[in-house]
Amino acid sequence: MTTQEIANKYYELACQNKYVEIQDDYYDENVISVEPEHAAAKGMQIVTKGKPAVVAKGVAFRELREELHSQSCSEPLITEDFFSVILKRDITFKNKGRVQLEEIGIFQVKEGKIILEQFFY
Repeated sequence: MTTQEIANKYYELACQNKYVEIQDDYYDENVISVEPEHAAAKGMQIVTKGKPAVVAKGVAFRELREELHSQSCSEPLITEDFFSVILKRDITFKNKGRVQLEEIGIFQVKEGKIILEQFFY
């Protein structure tokens, strides 16, 4: 699949909150996930390597939330091997209350799979 095709599928599935399906179908086995440096203060790992570890990170994030009130994904911007989206979520976390999250996700595609995701928030 091309970067355009992967970006289109990401957008389609993210709009349906199907991030597990995105990871299962479109992430490379050696994918790398990068969070901003300030996420370490919240107890998050900055760099996560390998599909099993990235999937586990997603599971851990979902387990922290009490309720997902809404979420959205912008249409992707695409160039060569990269695409980006803006992700917005209205979430109530267990023991932390309700928050509005907004981040930019940048994804690198190689040989039809996402090999890197990096988030800025």
